[in-house]
Amino acid sequence: MRAVALGGGHGLHATLSALRRITADVTAVVTVADDGGSSGRLRRELGLLPPGDLRQALAALAAAEDGGTLWAEVFQHRFGGTGALTGHAVGNLLLAGLFEVLGDPVAGLDEAAKLLGITGRVLPMSAEPLEIEAEVTGLENGAVSRIRGQVAVASTPGRVRRISLHNPGRPHRPPVACQDAVEAVLEADAVFLGPGSWFTSVLPHLLVPDLHDALLTTSATKIVILNLIPQPGETAGFSPERHLHVLFEHAPRLKVDAVIADRDSVPTPARLRRAAEALGGRAHLASVAAPGGAGRHDPDALAGCVREALGLAESVEEGQ
Repeated sequence: MRAVALGGGHGLHATLSALRRITADVTAVVTVADDGGSSGRLRRELGLLPPGDLRQALAALAAAEDGGTLWAEVFQHRFGGTGALTGHAVGNLLLAGLFEVLGDPVAGLDEAAKLLGITGRVLPMSAEPLEIEAEVTGLENGAVSRIRGQVAVASTPGRVRRISLHNPGRPHRPPVACQDAVEAVLEADAVFLGPGSWFTSVLPHLLVPDLHDALLTTSATKIVILNLIPQPGETAGFSPERHLHVLFEHAPRLKVDAVIADRDSVPTPARLRRAAEALGGRAHLASVAAPGGAGRHDPDALAGCVREALGLAESVEEGQ
């Protein structure tokens, strides 16, 4: 099975960790709008794609069942101290070097995948760094404010209503998709959106025109994986079905085949089922949270629910 997962950060890491238990043919399509931390520093100083989310995806695909390889561990290692390297992850620096030497981020990511022994691929959603702009209410007297930047959007005390995506280097042209990512979506057997930061990791993929069109035309089974809990700043107070409504607002023509959610995170299952049906799909509720209340998905449980949604296993949905 050819699986493609779109997202970024810890959410994409969760999906990739689950998909590795189902198939070796996994492609990650990763957001490139990060402007904070080590990634933001490298982006500003070198003019390169922010490497952090790309590094996380590579590490997720590299992790072995016995606890991970040495290179995967080194890739994630972050320098301490008080000097210029403080806070930088080794993998971020390595990717930045590959991008500069090869002059092509896709080629650089493929070389990094070889180093880590990965059979799948990690691709940027665009070969150019992008910027998120959000319409936010609640910041000043009920007016709609516009804020820019992934960090600003993710941490806003206001309520995010809608986002748009821009290329700062070409502000009057729409973002250009990575062609390899478009082809991966078109050729996939299954495509996954979420979980993750809804406005800054998941929805941006729908705002790159060629990637959006590929999601509409692909014959792949399309599955949305919902977050376990609302995210402070971006989706505080959001119900599970509200996440789907926002998805529809940003891509009204998108239809999905399945929506996966943790049964303990859905207070009103009937509402979620109706929201999934409005997008053309079916809700699959199962216990997919990792034990301990850390707000993370359990890879094995999530893989089981994905198998069910794809018709590869018997139903594990509550009440069936």
